[in-house]
Amino acid sequence: MKIDGRCHCGAITYEAEIDSGRVTLCHCTDCQTLSGSPYRAVVMADPGSFRLLTGTPTVYLKTGTSGAKREQSFCPTCGTPIYSSGVGTGPKFYTIRLGSIRQRGALAPKTQIWMRSALPWAANLAEVPKMETQPEIR
Repeated sequence: MKIDGRCHCGAITYEAEIDSGRVTLCHCTDCQTLSGSPYRAVVMADPGSFRLLTGTPTVYLKTGTSGAKREQSFCPTCGTPIYSSGVGTGPKFYTIRLGSIRQRGALAPKTQIWMRSALPWAANLAEVPKMETQPEIR
């Protein structure tokens, strides 16, 4: 599936080919912290298909518990997370952040990983009250 996306302010735009069957929710504590959310929704770009169209992301180099290093890339202006990738100059795998993809409504998660780190309430939100928009704040 061909996708395209952008950061919130529009400074970074990209396109890629993905397999919609590889959409994943990650519950690891690094993803919780880096996303500011109980989990991060991602999809891996097909090898060699990710292409930045505009802008240059800022890169934060994260070292995982395994010792592996991953580039965490985000917009330097608005802070929108865009992707993570391996380090070095060779071919890279890009894990794109679902929230920045224009077609995100068609990309339902197929897998959840790092469930041992999942927040206990994050798995079942069916009973939490829902509102169409933000209520008035007083």
